[in-house]
Amino acid sequence: MENIVRTICLFTDEITAQDIEKLEKIYQVLQGNNFSIQTKRICLSGYKTEINDQELLEKGILLGLGEQTFQGLKENFTDFLQSENKAINLDLTNENIIVDQADILFEIIRNKPENTFRFTFGFNLPVSSPYFPSAKFGQKGFSVGLQPTDLSVDCKSVEQWLEKMKAVWQEIDLLLKPIDGYLGIDSSIAPLFQGPSSLVNFVKRLGLDFSHSVTTDIYTKISKFIKENNPKPIGLGGLMLPCLEDFELAEEYEKGNFSIERNMFLSLHSGLGIDTYPIAVNQNKERVVEILRLMQQLSSKYRKPLSARFVSDGQAKIGEKTDFKNQYLKDVIVREL
Repeated sequence: MENIVRTICLFTDEITAQDIEKLEKIYQVLQGNNFSIQTKRICLSGYKTEINDQELLEKGILLGLGEQTFQGLKENFTDFLQSENKAINLDLTNENIIVDQADILFEIIRNKPENTFRFTFGFNLPVSSPYFPSAKFGQKGFSVGLQPTDLSVDCKSVEQWLEKMKAVWQEIDLLLKPIDGYLGIDSSIAPLFQGPSSLVNFVKRLGLDFSHSVTTDIYTKISKFIKENNPKPIGLGGLMLPCLEDFELAEEYEKGNFSIERNMFLSLHSGLGIDTYPIAVNQNKERVVEILRLMQQLSSKYRKPLSARFVSDGQAKIGEKTDFKNQYLKDVIVREL
């Protein structure tokens, strides 16, 4: 079992030397208490074109520019396309969604496909989540997010895993409470890769077929627990179903077991939306518009945060295999939405 912090994220207006020092201090506190930290991040209160995001990347810091309006993103779109280390979310909560919004995604696919990984459409996203690209500035401070799937090693039941998670949340809360600006823990379930890090792998270890598990209460049980037992909740607090980051979920996608409809069904009762879902370069735009409109309505109706992050390698058409050249994304044969 390994205690993995997926991310420490600092929220601020401008990046100062003090901010970098603070991020490092939090990193050292967690590392000194046997936590493995994957990423350090900074999320700003507004879009900044003058920041050298590549320089931050060289320091091991990922940069988020938070929530963008449709008009605001159009003004900064060229800068985003040229960036190597900027993550954003486009707020469609109250937009009249037409082809223009879908065009933004296809422009990224045509001009800088790797940036689809750092872009998402957002609906009612909460502030202070440390997870990119859904992170959104609300106030100065910092939050953390885990990769709690790894805690499921040797667990024979969902309940056993959840209690391990709770113990880790409590430990982190005690460690970070004395540090000024501590906002809380985003207790979202964030799977990655295969084996112990994969949520689908855990479901299979419990003796459940993934397709069968979709119509059991396992996911609602998990999402209910993480909302009610987090000692310092902040951010999204839901179940992430990253189609291509959870490699065993990607395998289910290739088998036809993780359609967009199934993804949305799971998101509606437990999840946080469509995440790292493959899209073909020749996908019909109107279909994307339909999906975004439905996401908007579901988010509003059930008062829950949802997002839609479609990823493309800029080449694969429907029926062709992707070549992302991204260690976090499993290559698959792309299906039509």
